[in-house]
Formats: sequence, C-alpha cells, structure tokens
Amino acid sequence: MHLIRWISKFLIVAAVAFAPTSSFAGVFISIGIEPPPLPVYVQPACPSDGYLWAPGYWAYGDFGYYWVPGTWVQPPTVGVLWTPGYWGWGDGGYSFNPGYWGPHVGFYGGVNYGFGYGGSGFGGGRWDGGHFAYNSAVSNVNVTNIHNTYVDKTVINNVTNNNVSYNGGTGGVQAQPTEEEKQAASEHHIAPTAAQKAHVLAASKDREQLASVNGGKPTTVAVARPAAYKSVVQKHAAAHPLTQKDKVKPEGTAGANTGSQVPVKTDEEKKAGSPGTGTDETANKPPVKEATPEKPHVKPKPKPHPKPQDKPKPQDKPEPKPKPKTEPQQ
Repeated sequence: MHLIRWISKFLIVAAVAFAPTSSFAGVFISIGIEPPPLPVYVQPACPSDGYLWAPGYWAYGDFGYYWVPGTWVQPPTVGVLWTPGYWGWGDGGYSFNPGYWGPHVGFYGGVNYGFGYGGSGFGGGRWDGGHFAYNSAVSNVNVTNIHNTYVDKTVINNVTNNNVSYNGGTGGVQAQPTEEEKQAASEHHIAPTAAQKAHVLAASKDREQLASVNGGKPTTVAVARPAAYKSVVQKHAAAHPLTQKDKVKPEGTAGANTGSQVPVKTDEEKKAGSPGTGTDETANKPPVKEATPEKPHVKPKPKPHPKPQDKPKPQDKPEPKPKPKTEPQQ
C-alpha cells in the first residue's frame, strides 16, 4: 500500500515537472473594454482542511463580462499554490492572462483580490510539510475545526486600489513583476482543475452574473466550494435564462467606463425595428448623414428638328428672242 502511494505521488510530481509552462500562461482573448471594478464581499469560511482560496474575477464570453465567484478549491497536488488570472492592457486592448498552479505565486497584475492576494505574492497561508497552514489574520477559517493555523498581520495590504480589476492602461494598476515573480513565471505550472473549469463554465451560464445585467454587482460573489454553486445556477437559469438579447458585440465601446455592454439585436428585432435591452447600440456612433433622395429620372424630350424650308424654284429665264437678220443691201 505504501509503495502504491509513493508511486502515485511520484507520478503527480513528474507530471508537474514536465508540464509545459506555455500551455497555461498564454493570452487567449483581447477586447476593447476594461473589466468592471472588483466587488466587495466577505470570504466564506474554509469548508475543510486542505482547501485553498481562489479569488473571484471578471471573465469574458459571448454575453460580455461575467463574474466568476471566489471559492475554496482543492489543489491538484501537495505543495502548489494558486496564481490568479488577471486582465492587462496591451496592443490596444485588454487581454486575460489565465491563472495556474505552481510551486510559487507568480505575477497577477498587482491586482488586490484580497484574502491574502494583496497585489503581490500570497499571505493567506503556506505549505508546512504535507499540510497547508492557514493565516487566520487574512483567511476565514474555523480554528475549532482546523488546527493548522497561524497569525501574521504583516501581510495585510492596506493600499487602496479602488477595486481596480486590471493592470495597465487608463486607470489600471501600474505594477510590474518582481524578480521572484519573474522566476515563478518560468517554472512549470499546472492548469486549473476540472472543478475550477466547471465552476467558470457554470458562471458563464448564470445571467445574474453578467455585468450588463447586474451593473457590476453580481448576485453571487463567493461560495464555499464549486459544488455549492451548481444549484444556484440552476435556480437562476429557471427564473431568468440567457437569451440572444443578452449577447454583446465582441468589440463593444459604449459605456467603456462603467463596464456596460452593447446588446446585439436578433433577426426578429431587426425586422420589427424594436430596440434590444440595455444600451442603445447606436450610442457613441458618429451621426449618419441622411442621404438626399434621388430625383426620378425623367427622359428628356427630344428637341424638335426644324422643318427644311422649300428652296424657291429658280425662275425660268425667258428664252432670248433671235435677232433679225439683216441682209446686206445690194
């Protein structure tokens, strides 16, 4: 039995060591609107020993920005920490850098997600041998049930970033990776777990999480674990399902400072001429000059040709009368 466990741990560590870093650190989406500010919320209590906190964030899909609730998740293996994803400005758009698991916490844009993720590094806990120890100064843990805790208030970040959710650009967090974060970026990483991926997918189907619907204040900001969110999504989908009216243009620019999105009209609405919900899709567009109606083409009447006048007939000249012959006199 011990040999089997040892072999299993060895295979997991080997998979981490040989996992390509570029598989999880690439940029997959770039849009022209910055994400809304981070909502303020209370971290739910850690459900059990061995769970690590993954902060909530704004993701983007066919229906615009939507909030992925923060949640406690089980790491894929012992000894790894979660680096949250973040939005960054570059090349004329906002690109999302997905999160990953690794031996150390890397750069996450300087965004203050809270609960140990104050903009750089992680102060919510640390690995102590084969167990994770929680910093109860910033992590919500029940010390009665979870005994591997400690208190370190020096990691509390009192810097206010106005809940900014992105790095760079106008109004974004102006932070650059430290040397330690650069080294962490070159380490081998592990992709989000299946439970994390399912959690993001569930949030993308929850209309209540859309920024265009909730105005940047999602209904569900955090849950104790991903499984607890499934029933919430089902309830919301039954009451307010997603429709084609909720879809947005991929390169929307209207309401860029508020995070509002521009809905795309359905074919039925275009035929009926009824507006879609939300911001009018003609907002912030230059006025269109009305075209001058063309005058009906009138075929010009042919100009009358002057009738040729009859030329006067030449008068007959009288034939000259013959002169009388004069005969010479004899």
